[in-house]
Amino acid sequence: MSRWIKVDEDINRYINKHLAPEHPVLQELHKKTSVMEGAGMQISHEQAQFMSVLLKSIRAKNTLEIGVFTGYSTLITALALPADGRIIACDISEEWTDIAKPFWAAAGVSDKIDLRLAPATQTLSDLIKSGCSGQFDFAFIDADKTGYEDYYELTLELLRPGGLIALDNCLWGGSVIDLDDQSEDTKALRKLNDKISSDRRVQAYLAPVGDGIYLASKL
Repeated sequence: MSRWIKVDEDINRYINKHLAPEHPVLQELHKKTSVMEGAGMQISHEQAQFMSVLLKSIRAKNTLEIGVFTGYSTLITALALPADGRIIACDISEEWTDIAKPFWAAAGVSDKIDLRLAPATQTLSDLIKSGCSGQFDFAFIDADKTGYEDYYELTLELLRPGGLIALDNCLWGGSVIDLDDQSEDTKALRKLNDKISSDRRVQAYLAPVGDGIYLASKL
């Protein structure tokens, strides 16, 4: 028997069948986003459930998100946090994040979400300057790929020991192993994947979930 299994459509359907039901507000947000331009930026239901398990397992309370889009992953995080949990959510698009706000309100989690519309490097640097280093439990990075390395370094500074960074799209549809693909995004992801794999500040695993989630736990 092979040590690896290809997750084709049938296997993916089986996985989804064995997941907890999706929150109804998440279903509505997913449906609304799926017909929009850029819908492929939204994470899948199985990836969302994976994140929810991670958040609850580490008892995350203070979290960061870099890249909000229409707020699906933000909502997943907020629902997994305790009543006094919080998310500092970083994005630059008022248009996309305005779509998210009614859904956050409908799920009753708006008070957990601190949306900051500014370049993420600025927001994260300001948090460090204000004395927030080592105070966060979890960070989800899903934004411009050429910015990933900067986001990784800044969030690593902000995380507590044992805190977890989850970086989305680190398999990039398989392009990271296609040497004919020399796009700036692909090269940036290859470089960061190599860096994380040898980074002695973290214990890491590149999980074949969704488009590849690189998990880095701060030592």
